[in-house]
Amino acid sequence: MPMKVEFWYIGKTNEKYLGQGIQIFEKRLRHYCKYASVCIRDVKPGQNSRETKARESEVILSKLSASDYLVLLDEVGESFTSEQFALQVEKYQMQGSKRIVFLVAGAFGADEKLQKRANKLLSLSKMTFSHQMIRLFFLEQLYRAFTIIRNEKYHNP
Repeated sequence: MPMKVEFWYIGKTNEKYLGQGIQIFEKRLRHYCKYASVCIRDVKPGQNSRETKARESEVILSKLSASDYLVLLDEVGESFTSEQFALQVEKYQMQGSKRIVFLVAGAFGADEKLQKRANKLLSLSKMTFSHQMIRLFFLEQLYRAFTIIRNEKYHNP
């Protein structure tokens, strides 16, 4: 049975060009896994960023099950080359989790509770990108990982 992969993010993708790119990679990913994207609605902003992050965290944690393997995209996470990330994806396939959830938190980042719940923290770059752009960049890397695993010619080392 193919691995179930879900990509969660906060808020809609507003930029049309990013939405088009995201759709391309989501369609491609469905050839390799049971893929779904989950847009979590924006929460009512708190009085400060900490409160907003806590509210987002509550919503996200309520949607996760204990058996989910959560990979949080976070600036303090571990960085990988594309080949190393492909090895990680292979490990996720082997471990037998029912669902792998890759999550991009909101604009203020992830609450401490969410970071503690995560099974893995993953950083795509030391640079800062908009949360909407990260969606496209991550999906391209996830697609690339599957092509590396299958030794397909999309990835040119």
